Amino acid sequence: GKCKGSGSRKLSLKAAKKAINVTQDGKRRLILSNMGFTIFPKCLLKLRNLDELDLSRNQIQKLPETIGTLKSLRRLDLHSNKLESVPESIGGLIELTYLNLANNRLTSAGLPSTLGSLCNLKTLNLGLNQLDALPSTMEQLSLLQELALFDNQFIKVPEFLPNLRNLTKVNLIRNPCTFAHAESERIRKEKLEQKEELYLVHESFLCKRCLKIFEGLMTPNSVAAVTQDVWRI
Repeated sequence: GKCKGSGSRKLSLKAAKKAINVTQDGKRRLILSNMGFTIFPKCLLKLRNLDELDLSRNQIQKLPETIGTLKSLRRLDLHSNKLESVPESIGGLIELTYLNLANNRLTSAGLPSTLGSLCNLKTLNLGLNQLDALPSTMEQLSLLQELALFDNQFIKVPEFLPNLRNLTKVNLIRNPCTFAHAESERIRKEKLEQKEELYLVHESFLCKRCLKIFEGLMTPNSVAAVTQDVWRI
């Protein structure tokens, strides 16, 4: 069968299978970036053994409710689409270690509580969206190490962040930056006690209040600058 993309674009299951590459470490990877899809190619849902799927830089507006059937996925890249929400079934992708939803049209109402079920997630990129809050269930993401929230509408740091023991990198560039003092103090204290680095950006990007709140954290250096590149699309 064929599944439609943009206009007359179609992708057959046979073509999708042929496009799968096997990485050096044996992972099955399918890259369909910048293909002009406006609809998620539903034939991909039959690729149950896929480890990595890249559908970035398309025009996809909605994910299928059944996306949770891709249970072997470890990496899912959907950055630079037109997604306004994520289906609850995404919580079924429990093998995911990397999820990139940056540069979409996501609102906080469009983030399901089931994101908290992604128990193996280590990197989550939600930058360049329209978020002002995160599901409280994300407190369960105990393995999360990197969280990108840049270019959103956050006016305060999500309360549960200090409870994520493995979280070492947070990117909150270009948010309204009126962080609640108490919450920020907890994060600052937590990270200092753990002697971990919470990377921010150069002081020129931060308002005076933010500078005061985050006083005591390591200031950006060349290493931090390199680290910031991880979050850039």
